[in-house]
Amino acid sequence: MVWRWTRAAAAAVMLMAIASESAAQERAFDFALVGDMPYTKVQEAEYQRVLAALNAAELAFVAHIGDFQFDATPYNRNPAIASMPCVDENYRAIHDSFQSIRHPFILTPGDNDWSDCWPLEARKVDPLELLSKIRMMFFPEGRSLGQKPIAVRNQSADPNFSKFRENLRWSMGGVTFVTVHIVGENDNFGRTPEMDAEHLERKAANVAWLKQAFAEAKAAGSRGVVILTQANPGFETFWPASAKTRYLLRFIPRGQPAPSRPLAFDDYIQTLSEELESYDRPVAFLHGDTHIFRVDKPLYSKKTNRLFENFTRVETFGWPDSHWVRVSVDPADPQLFRFKAEIVPGNVVNRRAN
Repeated sequence: MVWRWTRAAAAAVMLMAIASESAAQERAFDFALVGDMPYTKVQEAEYQRVLAALNAAELAFVAHIGDFQFDATPYNRNPAIASMPCVDENYRAIHDSFQSIRHPFILTPGDNDWSDCWPLEARKVDPLELLSKIRMMFFPEGRSLGQKPIAVRNQSADPNFSKFRENLRWSMGGVTFVTVHIVGENDNFGRTPEMDAEHLERKAANVAWLKQAFAEAKAAGSRGVVILTQANPGFETFWPASAKTRYLLRFIPRGQPAPSRPLAFDDYIQTLSEELESYDRPVAFLHGDTHIFRVDKPLYSKKTNRLFENFTRVETFGWPDSHWVRVSVDPADPQLFRFKAEIVPGNVVNRRAN
C-alpha cells in the first residue's frame, strides 16, 4: 500500500512539475539589452546608473552586446578621457560590474573588446591573446554570468568548434536565444593574414551556430528566435535596388546607382535570409556597434524582394547615450516581441530649462 501511495505521489509531483513548466512557458517576461558602454570616464558614472536601473527592474536576464570598453585609437589621442582599455585591470573591473547584476547576465564580445586593441600605445597587446582571455574570463562552461546564472549551451561543447565558448544558446519561455560572435570593423577581416584566418574560422563557426539555432527552434516548436550579436551587419547593402533607391533618394542624385561594396558580413545576412525563407515565426535580431537606437525590419527576401514581416532588428543605445532597451516576450501577442526604450533619468542630457 505504501509502495502504491509513493508511486502515486511521485506521479502527482511529476504532473505538478509539468504543469508548472507549462505555466512558465505561457507567462510573459522582460529582458534588458545594453551595449557599447562604458567608454569614457563620464560614461562610467552613467553606466553605474544604468546598472542600478537594471537591478531595480524585474528582468529574466540582462544582455550586453559588446564593446564594453573604449576604442584604443581614440584613447591614444587623449588617455585622460577614459580608463585604459585592453588591459587586465579594465577586464577585471568590467567583469565585476557584470557580476553586480542580480539577474542572469549574458555577453557577446565587440571589436573594442579585443580585435581593435592592437593600436594601443601605452602597452603592447596581442588581440588574439586578448580573445583567449575574454573567452576564459567571461564565458564559463554551461552557465551565464550574473548573480543568478542560468544554464546555457556553449558552442565549444561541440568538438568541431571547441574554442568558441562565447557562442551561447538557451531556451526561455518557449523562445530560442542565441549569441553569435560577430564584431564591428568588418568582423576583423582585411588587416593581417593572422586576423583574416581568425575571421574565417570564427565565421564558419558562427554560420554553423546560426543554422543550428534555427534547426533547434524548428524541431522544438519554439515560439520565436532571438539573435544577439555586436556588429551592425549592414542589412542595407543587401536590399533590392528599389528599396535602396527609396532609402537613399534624399542623398544621391536621382537616377544615380546606389553605392554598394562587399563586406565581411555578407555571409551572415545570406544565412539569415535563407533561414527566414523557411521560418515564419517571429525573429528578433539585437545588436549594437553603430550606437543608434532603432527598431525596424531591414531584411528582404530574395524570392519576393519584399521584407520579411516576421524579422525585426533592434539596435540598442551606445556611447555617448547611456540608456537601455526593454524587450518584452508575450506569448499572447501574435508579434511575440515588444521593444521599449528605457531612458535613465540621471543620464538625460537634453533637459528643458525650468
